[in-house]
Amino acid sequence: MPIDTLRRDLEAVADARSAPPMAAYMKHRFDFMGIKSPERRRATKATMAHARGASGDELVTFAHACWYETEREFQYVGVDVLSANVGRLESRHLADIEKLVTTKSWWDTVDGLAAWCVGGLVRVDRTLISETDRWIDGNDVWLARSAILHQLRWGAGTDADRLFDYSLRRAGDSEFFIRKAIGWALRQYARIDPEAVRTFVTTHEFSGVTRREALKHL
Repeated sequence: MPIDTLRRDLEAVADARSAPPMAAYMKHRFDFMGIKSPERRRATKATMAHARGASGDELVTFAHACWYETEREFQYVGVDVLSANVGRLESRHLADIEKLVTTKSWWDTVDGLAAWCVGGLVRVDRTLISETDRWIDGNDVWLARSAILHQLRWGAGTDADRLFDYSLRRAGDSEFFIRKAIGWALRQYARIDPEAVRTFVTTHEFSGVTRREALKHL
C-alpha cells in the first residue's frame, strides 16, 4: 500500500475550493486537499482492496505513514484502513493505536480509532482493559476520550459497570471533549438499557453537556 499511489489517487479528486471550509471546520488545525468523505472513499477503493490482504503489521505501518503526511485526508484513510481490517490487528498493536490517538489529535480521527480499533481489540482481549484503565486516569484528553468511547459499538455486550465507572472518574472534568464523550457513550448505551442510564445520570453530578447528550432520546 504505497503512500505515493494513495497520494496520486487523492490528488485526482482534490478540490481546492473545498479545502478552506474543511480546514475551518477543524479549527484550522490541519491542511486539507479538499476531498469530502464520499469522494475519498471512491478514490481509495484500490487502497482498501490492497489492505484486505495485508498483515496487522503492514496495516499499522501504513497508518503511521498516513499520519506522517501533511494533509488531513491521509489520516482519514489511515483510520478507514485500520477500522475495516481490525480483525487482523493483534493485542500488541494497541500501542500503535495509542500513538495514533496521541499524534495530530482531534475528534475526527480519535473517535474512529476509539470505537473501531480500541474497541475491537479490547473486545477480543479483555486483558487490554488495563490499558484503558490507565488512559481514563491519565492526563491525555484524547486517550481518556478513547477509553470512554471504546465500547461505543458493543451494543448489548457493553460492560455497563465499566462504562459507568469511567464516566464517574471523569465526571468533574472541565474539558468539553470529555464531557461530550461521556454523554455520547451513555446515550449509546441507553439504546440497550434506558432505565439504567436514566437512573445513573439523575443520581450523579454531571455537567450540562453530559446530561443533555445522555438523556437526549429518553
